Amino acid sequence: MHDRSLPVVSVDVPLVAFALTVPAAAEDAATLLLWEHGTKGVEVRAAAGRDTVLLAYFEPAAGLEERLRDGLMALPDARLEKTDVPAVDWVARYRERFRPFHAGGFLIAPCWDVPPAPAEPLLIVDPGQAFGTGTHESTRLCLAALAELCTPSPPANVLDVGTGSGILAVAAALRGARRVTGTDVDVEALRSARRHAALNRVEIGLVQADGAGALQQGAFDLVLANVSAALLHDAREELLAARARGGTLVLSGFLREDAARLSAAYAGAGAVGRRDEGEWSALVVRAPGAAP
Repeated sequence: MHDRSLPVVSVDVPLVAFALTVPAAAEDAATLLLWEHGTKGVEVRAAAGRDTVLLAYFEPAAGLEERLRDGLMALPDARLEKTDVPAVDWVARYRERFRPFHAGGFLIAPCWDVPPAPAEPLLIVDPGQAFGTGTHESTRLCLAALAELCTPSPPANVLDVGTGSGILAVAAALRGARRVTGTDVDVEALRSARRHAALNRVEIGLVQADGAGALQQGAFDLVLANVSAALLHDAREELLAARARGGTLVLSGFLREDAARLSAAYAGAGAVGRRDEGEWSALVVRAPGAAP
């Protein structure tokens, strides 16, 4: 699941922008919908009354506006309009607003502002490379679950499905996992994951693949999947097949309102624990016999 942020794309790539006005209570659901439709970044802007304006950036595509409007039918109070793309130095804006912060037992710092001697484990990110820098609640939930699951000893083999920028895979390696593998269909995401592995001086294996189906079954003590509710539901058997006997799944990227349905879907796969942050949730699914 991607972090909400300003778009970081090559200056040579044209963008189109849409202003989406929604009730403040629908901000998370609207943001998720924009990511699922391929936005390159979302800015949250204040609006009058109880509304929120989301300024979303996209690469031009035929039928884009129609697809957005169709998707927004689930949010009847949403108002969408095309708007001008502001002339902004995106890289400068990123660097201006991105500061080191704490999440999941790490100090997460941008590569241009690395503290010399942090008091806790350091995870270095390059926000200009891809989305997924630890700021989103779903990523933070996964990092917190990972910290617990690596105490007192880390899992040997870890799989990060839909690795994106590779932050969770890198975090697992920093926590001491012996072997970490990340999968993603997006070549740019894999390039970003390699960059993050190099920044943090860890080794992770990366595979261009859709999910976990192409990997050895039953090989991973811990499977991380920070994607979306629909993908987690549809890929249930695939994710469970990747998990080793006695292993654990960490699932996130979905809103609280989807947690009960997903908990029920995975109920037969072992003990299901839940954690929440804001409007987002994560599930920790421990196989029968797994350590508590």
